[in-house]
Amino acid sequence: MRGMQLWCESNRALGVFAGCTMEVMEPRGDVVERGGGGGAARPSPTQSSHSVTTVASPLNCLPSSVICEPEVSRRRANYKPNIWDHDLVQSLTSDYQDEAYAKRAEKLKEEIKCLLQQAGNPLAQLELMDSIQCLGVGNIFDEEIREALNTIWVNRSKGGTENYDLYGTSLLFRLLRGHGYHVSQDVFSAFEDKTDHIVSSVEDMKGILSLYEASHLAHQGETLLVKCRNSTSMYLKAFKGSVDNKLAKKVEHALELPMHWRVPRIEALWHLNIYEREEHMNPTLLELAKLDFNMVQATHQLDLRKASRWWRDLGLGGKLGFSRDRMMECFFVALGVICEPQFSYPRVELAKVCQLITTIDDIYDVFGSLEELEGFTDAVDRWEIKSIDRLPEYMKICFLALYNTTNEMGYEILKDQGINIIPHLHKVWADFCKAMLVESKWYYSGYKPSLEEYLNNAWVSSSGPVILVHALLLSRQTISTQLLDGLDKSPDLIRWPSMIFRLCNDLGTYKDEKVRGDAPSSIDCYMKEANVSEMDARNHMEDLIFYAWKKLNEELSSTSSSYPIHFINSAFNLARVVHCIYQHGDGHTVQDCSTKDRLTSLLVQPIPLNVG
Repeated sequence: MRGMQLWCESNRALGVFAGCTMEVMEPRGDVVERGGGGGAARPSPTQSSHSVTTVASPLNCLPSSVICEPEVSRRRANYKPNIWDHDLVQSLTSDYQDEAYAKRAEKLKEEIKCLLQQAGNPLAQLELMDSIQCLGVGNIFDEEIREALNTIWVNRSKGGTENYDLYGTSLLFRLLRGHGYHVSQDVFSAFEDKTDHIVSSVEDMKGILSLYEASHLAHQGETLLVKCRNSTSMYLKAFKGSVDNKLAKKVEHALELPMHWRVPRIEALWHLNIYEREEHMNPTLLELAKLDFNMVQATHQLDLRKASRWWRDLGLGGKLGFSRDRMMECFFVALGVICEPQFSYPRVELAKVCQLITTIDDIYDVFGSLEELEGFTDAVDRWEIKSIDRLPEYMKICFLALYNTTNEMGYEILKDQGINIIPHLHKVWADFCKAMLVESKWYYSGYKPSLEEYLNNAWVSSSGPVILVHALLLSRQTISTQLLDGLDKSPDLIRWPSMIFRLCNDLGTYKDEKVRGDAPSSIDCYMKEANVSEMDARNHMEDLIFYAWKKLNEELSSTSSSYPIHFINSAFNLARVVHCIYQHGDGHTVQDCSTKDRLTSLLVQPIPLNVG
């Protein structure tokens, strides 16, 4: 045995193979990444050799036999180490778990309920409902808000004569559509002139802003709302400098990203800062919103600690040194998709899923050879332990982590609900790996797909279906057989958020991809196909994102949907969180100041509050 060790060591010194253990610690070199759950950009086959290293597959150093696998040219990535120390994460605690805060919150809730019932006029009631939602406490008053909106809807259906200006009409439209009412776009026809332009004074920036926000709840084919979006965007950009500072901040914020596309939890923080400076601010609502934010943050901290412990105990990050260790960012995705405090279990499990997606993504896009990737894809598709025998050691470790984690999730749901969800979880993982393999084959062959061909595969490789199917099946809510059967038919509620995921990822990571490597992306495909500039291609992707949102919006008011409301919210929230992550680049891979500040405000620092 000693002779075996000396033989291995001498060959290691000559660079013949990486080592005789299961551990694969790839040296960190030049950046070659795409980022996010949807795949990393690969270096071009013609790229200089300094970004590719020759690493032999791990060796099985057994006394009875020595299997020396052939050398493999591997791509490298210098993903920076995780900036979030595990011990620091485990030390996160909050005073807001104290019972005194819960009692105070209950008292404030009752006062707000009274305010909703006693609003002086319909517009004042609408504004209060909007403030409640913007400040992040809409879920607390969901029943009261739905009851109030239903009363308004019934009155209008019976010919109610309540008249609103452009601001009020837009606000009502946005609230009704946001809660699933199929209110017609024709409510804005009254504001059109003979040239089909919206009639509004430039001085009515409040009304124009309200219409701009409402227009983002358009459905496919609603040309009037598209026209409203285009015209209000033009007005807001042209005249934002001529309004008071408070309104100017709201205009700038909306033009950067409309309210409907924003992560509710982050949006609540922004609105809290604005709301407490408003002239007609309600101090009871402000205190409740701050208190609730801190109490929910305490729950999220507990969830984060559980997810972080799992990742540390799993040890996969230490074994696969070439991959990204991004549990904090993965938990942010899970938190963005499922933020309600009562859904701790699916939130923690979803964070695990997102970290596994990130690791597998790096295997396909950074480290694995095409032959290895084909073997790994086959193993995931077969879902059998014996199928990993021919895989290199690093893939065996990853497969077993995926296999065991998925089966454990399935066991918990079977134990609690008597439903076997493992076949459905397995299918989305297999589909994800197959889609990733398609992109790997495109890369290795130099094939450039059409935009349509690319997107038909890319919405699956985005990992959106993996995230959403887990969000649905791990919710511990009632799941019908009809709903389970429908998952295999690529429902729009999964397809369109995943398409938005892919397009936002491509827009946010494209420039870095061009510097670091050559990989198919929607921008590249369209530039080649339509012979247009990068800017034209980017504009086209933005148009496709708006189209996908219009298709997704239709799911809000669908009368045939069998999906529970919490999952509909999760689907919309996935689209929102990817906007946030990729708005200014790759916020999943690059742990810059803005990413760190966002996570700190959400998960570390409570809002200063003097409890009354």
